[in-house]
Amino acid sequence: MPRTRLALPEHFSFTAEIPIRITDLNYGGHVGNDSVLTLIHEARVQFLRSHGYQELNLAGVGLIMADVTIEFRSELFYGDPLRASVTASEFSRVGFDLYYKLEKKAGEKWVAVSFARTGMVCYDYKLKKIAAVPKEVMNELLA
Repeated sequence: MPRTRLALPEHFSFTAEIPIRITDLNYGGHVGNDSVLTLIHEARVQFLRSHGYQELNLAGVGLIMADVTIEFRSELFYGDPLRASVTASEFSRVGFDLYYKLEKKAGEKWVAVSFARTGMVCYDYKLKKIAAVPKEVMNELLA
């Protein structure tokens, strides 16, 4: 069976440290795959906030995650320092992709834990329909 391999951008415009909670662990004693999705959600919220946006107010429109791809690389445990890097790319008329690189500190170096990509679509929650990406958002997120 072929494995998913994400081609990550060379540059990530945002980085945050996210603490691993005890509730992120599964019965195997490491961070569960479902928790990785919540970690990239947290990274996305922090990324948007750093640009003055929210998932429900991206310059007047909301966001919906249309799809996600996650590539798992290494185990992550409670207490591991986690660095989450995020960047936006591949803008279309109604959406864009966000790429994520999750890394943990191992000794003196950072080791890849997971790579991810989410396809984000702009959405007008009042009209219940897809909306165009505001021009200012593309300019801001690509800066």
